[in-house]
Amino acid sequence: MTPEAALPRCLRFRGGKLEMEGVALASLAEKYGTPLYVYSWGDVRRRIASYQEAFAEFGVLVAYAVKANPNLCLLRRAAAMGCGADIVSGGELDRALRAGISAERIVFAGVGKSRTEMAAALRAGIRLFNVESIPELELLGSVAKEYGTKAPVAVRVNPDVDPRTHAYVATGKKESKFGLDIRAAIEAYRAASAHPNLDPIGIHCHIGSQITSTGPFVKAVEKIGRVIRELRGLGIEIRFLDIGGGLGIRYQDETPPAPAELAAAVKPFLKASECRVILEPGRSIVGEAGVLLTRVHYVKQTPIHRYVIVDAAMNDLLRPALYGAYHPIWHVEGKEGRPETTCEIVGPVCETGDFLAKGRVMPLPVAGDLLAVGSAGAYGMAMSSNYNMRLRPAEVVVDGGQASLARRRETFEDLYRCEEVAEDE
Repeated sequence: MTPEAALPRCLRFRGGKLEMEGVALASLAEKYGTPLYVYSWGDVRRRIASYQEAFAEFGVLVAYAVKANPNLCLLRRAAAMGCGADIVSGGELDRALRAGISAERIVFAGVGKSRTEMAAALRAGIRLFNVESIPELELLGSVAKEYGTKAPVAVRVNPDVDPRTHAYVATGKKESKFGLDIRAAIEAYRAASAHPNLDPIGIHCHIGSQITSTGPFVKAVEKIGRVIRELRGLGIEIRFLDIGGGLGIRYQDETPPAPAELAAAVKPFLKASECRVILEPGRSIVGEAGVLLTRVHYVKQTPIHRYVIVDAAMNDLLRPALYGAYHPIWHVEGKEGRPETTCEIVGPVCETGDFLAKGRVMPLPVAGDLLAVGSAGAYGMAMSSNYNMRLRPAEVVVDGGQASLARRRETFEDLYRCEEVAEDE
């Protein structure tokens, strides 16, 4: 398969040069430097709309998973489309609110919510707390009592369904730290319904990420439907069904289902639930809409490997080092006539695990080449760090042939901003 054939919708080669929505990526690298994250708002917009349309009959709330990519520019635009937010921290709560996402469209997940985070979310008036343990439920009830209010609750049910994805992002199996098994969840609902400061109005299930078939979703939602029926038999009226997110994207040769296919597969169970549906997509909205541009520093030949040393590193894109993840990599321009070679694409960080690709077959890179790492819009900049005291990249958003800076590149002064040094040191 040629690199052109593998391109997502927002990218194309024209005259041998790679463009995003008609904007030459080489021009953005020249203007803003590298490493550089570039996102297609047009692609993000289409993907949000595809979820909203596919699940419209269920009054769907698309609560975008902020952890996938918390870029404020993208969040503000998503908010304008009616998106909510799936958050997992107080920081994500603050960011979602700053982006203009109304509190009633925010759901708060995560196994380790603190008292401070709960209080902030209660003050804001969020839609749901997706509770993951009995101790968390007890603490939430205590905090809600302090504030003289009732916390809207959904218990996260772990249905013990294998999503057939990477072990690190499988969250719905019984050995996972997430949620409660069905019997424990029923007891949590009993406790919540008896608490004067808790209002159990929803149910939550999120089985994992990068899921490439509808089967695991169907199994999970079918099980959750049984739980809803049992709860209603106990007099607990569930009004919101949060089926999580997790649809995969294409990194290499995956063929994940579209939102419409997922909707069709789970529709009978959603209709039977008589609930308003909440979705938490993240990766499937922003993943393929983003690229990481990186410049080749050197090409180093050893008796075993040809190392292509680039200016992006594991601190910029952690997924290959963390998961052994595959990302497509394209020459942005100038590859014509180059012989194909097998190479290791590595960064400057002092770790053997600092790589973007291993054993990658591609036209021979040379010093000065500009490369685009694809499917980098999710869990790229979101997981970046200053390891080795490296400055995090700038971010650019392309919309309708126009590019704008969404986040400037860090400076060395930014690295010292939070540190304090005594005058006599």
